[in-house]
Amino acid sequence: MQHRIVVLGAGYTGAIAAGRLARRLHREDVTITLVNPEPDFVERVRLHQLAAGQDLRPRPFGEMLAGTDVRLRLARTTAVDVDRRTVTVAAADGTGHEELAYDTLVYALGSGWNDGGVPGTAEHAHELSSRPGALRLRDRLAALEAGRSVVVVGGGLTGLEAATEIAETRPDLDVALAAHGGLGDWLSQKGRAHLRKVVDGLGITVHEHTAIGAVEADGVRTADGRTVPADVTVWTAGFAVHPIARATTLELTDSGRIVVDDTMRSVSHPDVYAVGDAAMAVGPHDKPLRMSCASGVPMAWQAADAIAARLAGVKVPRVPIRYFQQCVSLGRKEGLIQFVTADDRAVDRALTGRTAALYKELICKGAAWTVANPTVGMPTRRRRVARQETAGRARAGATA
Repeated sequence: MQHRIVVLGAGYTGAIAAGRLARRLHREDVTITLVNPEPDFVERVRLHQLAAGQDLRPRPFGEMLAGTDVRLRLARTTAVDVDRRTVTVAAADGTGHEELAYDTLVYALGSGWNDGGVPGTAEHAHELSSRPGALRLRDRLAALEAGRSVVVVGGGLTGLEAATEIAETRPDLDVALAAHGGLGDWLSQKGRAHLRKVVDGLGITVHEHTAIGAVEADGVRTADGRTVPADVTVWTAGFAVHPIARATTLELTDSGRIVVDDTMRSVSHPDVYAVGDAAMAVGPHDKPLRMSCASGVPMAWQAADAIAARLAGVKVPRVPIRYFQQCVSLGRKEGLIQFVTADDRAVDRALTGRTAALYKELICKGAAWTVANPTVGMPTRRRRVARQETAGRARAGATA
């Protein structure tokens, strides 16, 4: 009897988990199905570049998963029943609902933007948490004439990257950043000083300690009644997890994240693993891991290794997840690498300038390379057999 593993979502964490499982479990009694509505991998950490008008390299899953046992199912997840151990999926256009049964589920549906309940955000603001959102913003920015204004709401990593990328690409626009706290107030003194230098050099107006009370068609209104005019508003003030988990009996946090143990296994349903933004896991000093690629990739490794070990009946590896740095691109020419403690607190060391920009680029390329090369580490003979099996399935599907 085959053990059916279903992975929901093919962002960084889902795709990496599926590929690592294929490398660990090349067995006839195991099937791995990766469910995703799009046929290619989206580099979410580069969506601010896409919005600013840059083209990203296509990364089709058909090529990336070649040579593995992973079966890609192009479909959208519409429901999960963790008591019956089934997943309901539909075609990308919402038609043709079907149930997939699983023995082990890896939930990696990630997160989307969070308007925080601020009036007018959904109607008037642009988001950068998805490729469609980035493309809509790209079109809107391209239509702006010189002298028009853009305000980016949110002073976190996404907001900083978006504001600086737009300002560098379109120096003819008036770009502003609205931050709830101080500019880069979580960084070291060196990091804050460099960030301020870059932001000032790009001509970005910074509204610090500014809470937004509403988003309007022509700008944003602050909580204290001031108006910041803008032809385009970009909302980056937080993310919300995919809502499907809330309709299940999984143990969740108040924010809807799945509570997991140190192997990314659900504390309420042992046949479910959750990774990435969808999971609530703790790191050093019992501090929750933040939503980020830096957290999600090692979570995916941990989950895949734990599943493989449990199926093999061997000791489950437990590798503590910790942080080393926060990487921020500040346009294509500048960057900031803030080194941090294991629990993500800034230390008095940072890389800046062109060196930091190159460092961040290597990190982004490395993450995409990990997704695109899941068979690295698989013995040559196994890779050859897996490629033959993948090609055979493709031919069978083409003639069905």
